[in-house]
Amino acid sequence: MKPKHKALIFNFLGFAILFVAGRLLLGMFLSLNTLVLAFIAAVAASFLAAKFSAVKTKSGEKLMMKWIFIKGFREL
Repeated sequence: MKPKHKALIFNFLGFAILFVAGRLLLGMFLSLNTLVLAFIAAVAASFLAAKFSAVKTKSGEKLMMKWIFIKGFREL
């Protein structure tokens, strides 16, 4: 599988897991409209999720990750 496709899948999975968890937790504690809860969960998940990218280097394409809790970039 190409690193570009892996990055897309990892970005989706990271966002989806945080979105569903955030949506369920917010739904348990707050009694707001479901659309508002989904919007808040989406913003929080997009901020907290790790970002993956395929970077071209001299030795080929590599999968890199950036996350707000880790300083700098990580190679996977």
